[in-house]
Amino acid sequence: MKPLNSEQFWQFACKLYSKDGMQTKLLGYQDQQSKNVNLCLLLYYLDSLELAVTPSQLSELESCIAEFDQQALQPLRATRAYLKTIQNEVSDYPTIRKELLSAELKLEKKQQQLLINAANTMIFPLHKQAENVRLYLSDKQ
Repeated sequence: MKPLNSEQFWQFACKLYSKDGMQTKLLGYQDQQSKNVNLCLLLYYLDSLELAVTPSQLSELESCIAEFDQQALQPLRATRAYLKTIQNEVSDYPTIRKELLSAELKLEKKQQQLLINAANTMIFPLHKQAENVRLYLSDKQ
């Protein structure tokens, strides 16, 4: 298997995320089930390549991004959400919101690179009916 490419994954993820209903679905996984959107996107990507993830590999992928998610992405999202609740009190809120979204997008891309780097250390079996996302959402790891 040739190494996965983080830029190809980024393009796949952006395209998939922009499809009708996908953003809502992924954010639902994040908000209701505490699932990581970038990991979901990677699993969809691996599905598209017909590569199956084992439960132990899935656990390793979760672990490789846990600290970055907790220390970088979650605080930024919390800040953005807080500022939204007090936007009438924040001068230049639209500009600040735009800059925070831009920073968050850069961090999302960095997290995707972390996932690709970890995935490139793994060997995934070929499987035409790979259902990696279902494995992740089932919590049977």
